[in-house]
Amino acid sequence: MGRVEGKVAIVTGGAQGLGRADCEALAREGASVMITDIKATEGQALAAELNKKRAGCAAFMEHDVRDEARWNAVITATVKQFGKLHVLVNNAGLVVPATPETTTLEQFRLHNAVMSEGTFLGCKHAIPAINSSGGGSIINMASVATHLGYPVFFAYSAAKGAVRGMTKSIAIWCQMQKYNIRCNSLHPGATDTPMIEEANRLLGLTRDFYTQSGPGLGKPEDVANVVVFLASDESRYINGAELVLDNGLTIQ
Repeated sequence: MGRVEGKVAIVTGGAQGLGRADCEALAREGASVMITDIKATEGQALAAELNKKRAGCAAFMEHDVRDEARWNAVITATVKQFGKLHVLVNNAGLVVPATPETTTLEQFRLHNAVMSEGTFLGCKHAIPAINSSGGGSIINMASVATHLGYPVFFAYSAAKGAVRGMTKSIAIWCQMQKYNIRCNSLHPGATDTPMIEEANRLLGLTRDFYTQSGPGLGKPEDVANVVVFLASDESRYINGAELVLDNGLTIQ
């Protein structure tokens, strides 16, 4: 317990799925967490739940990560409420299955607006706040889709590929500027979340597909445990890395 004691984190897409697990793990290990999401009801409920366990450790803000002005508001409110900002988890995302030939321009732009532009805006505006707080960690949620060919997730893979590339540039930029800020990307395989459930429904897949064709579904806490590690000082020498969490899928 207490691995991120005293740290302040923003987690986007924090109301459910991987984001929820991240918020729960960070709060359990001592961090104060600003939960942001477009799902206000779920986000407010999670903040209330976390505050019952440890008073004052969580807050919620409605947040569309495509909105630059809202990013400024979220960061300002986080620093005002908790005093500092040390950790940003760019987790917000979506997936609409479609191939290179069936993906519409609107779908392609939506995926990139949320995950590529959203991550860019988060990093851009969080860097000064994290630097002013003495440094910290930016954790960008990517995917094994950046390592494997998934034609049915074409737009999603493109957006996550941009996240992978930005992460490395941000890590080196902060190092060049002598900011004490690390930036790493996480690349989970299929994980048991509402987003995967919806993708399965659209593709007509059952849960058995993942055990029959690969290493099975991961659990949100499998990813959250690594988020806590990267948020903590235990990972102080890990920077610009891409951590693959897929139970061996990408090396089969």
